[in-house]
Amino acid sequence: MESRGGRSIEVDFFRGIVLIVIVLDHIPGSALSHLMLHAYAFCDSAEVFVFLGGYASAAAYTAVLTRRGPGAAQMRFVKRCWEIYRAYLLTALLTLVSGALLALFHLNQPMVDMTGWPPFATQPLRAALDILVLRRQPYLSSVLPMYVIFALCVPLAVPLARRSAAAALILSVTIWAAGRPLAAFFSIDDVGDWAFNPFAWQLMFVLGIVSRVHPVSADFHTSKAARWLVRVGLVAVLAFAIAKLFVLTQPLPGTLKQNLSVDRVLNFLAILCVTARLVRGGSIAWLAERLPSVVRVGRTGLVCFVAGTLVSLIVDTATPHALHGVTGVLVALGGDLVAITAMLAIARGWSGWKETSSRAAVRGAGCG
Repeated sequence: MESRGGRSIEVDFFRGIVLIVIVLDHIPGSALSHLMLHAYAFCDSAEVFVFLGGYASAAAYTAVLTRRGPGAAQMRFVKRCWEIYRAYLLTALLTLVSGALLALFHLNQPMVDMTGWPPFATQPLRAALDILVLRRQPYLSSVLPMYVIFALCVPLAVPLARRSAAAALILSVTIWAAGRPLAAFFSIDDVGDWAFNPFAWQLMFVLGIVSRVHPVSADFHTSKAARWLVRVGLVAVLAFAIAKLFVLTQPLPGTLKQNLSVDRVLNFLAILCVTARLVRGGSIAWLAERLPSVVRVGRTGLVCFVAGTLVSLIVDTATPHALHGVTGVLVALGGDLVAITAMLAIARGWSGWKETSSRAAVRGAGCG
């Protein structure tokens, strides 16, 4: 992926899309969620989110390493770990407060249950301790604890990948294969506690890292082998879609996602092959340049993720669920539009605030 101004516009665009999709996917009455990746693939936005996280982390680590050395690069990700942990606590707090308010006003009982408020209200001190030590994560905050672990591992994973992509991938696949026993050993194998097994999901993160530090050469992109690889990927994507739509029509067990099953990995890799071709051809950059608001969401990822928790809760609560037929679809689409608009507005507001703060800091330094 070509880098522009130190960042990849394609990566920021994909991150923006994924953050918006995550919000829509967590609105039970969403109409657009039925068109998202999980509807016709065995993987979903989670794989894309974690892969892009690894890609962006490798880019950030390499950039700091080049400018300021290994010590600064390592410290950057220690600080990043703390930033993600704080975001996790804030997301958990917002989720629980939302659940408490919904319960108080007797609104949206299914969402109250999903927020984890009822068990928290029963044993608040024990539940708070479990949240602090990452033993239990309320609702949407569940993806962030593994990111805390991944951020700590970046200073080890990126140098290893830079030295040898094969060694990094072999080690990652080995840990992924042993993911379930490792999760059981550390007592995080209950879906109710850890929705994402970090020993399994690190594979997606490492794939992102390797893709950044060892990009495919231009010669290979234009080779006959690359063209055949894209064709195989496209056939695989279609085969997985047919299986999901017409064969395995019932919901699959949650443990398959929790432990990143083989079919999810293969489906993601097939999609990655096809997408890489589009990126190489410039289609994604062309689209991203015409949708800067989506790119902005990707560049304010952590803020939009935390705020997106509230957006999904509010929109789901405010959208009537008893309507059916055309009216129900139109109302659901209206809720989706509100959610998307809210995410774009949050990203714009946060970016504007940061720019204003930066200018004020520069003026203050000049006066001093």
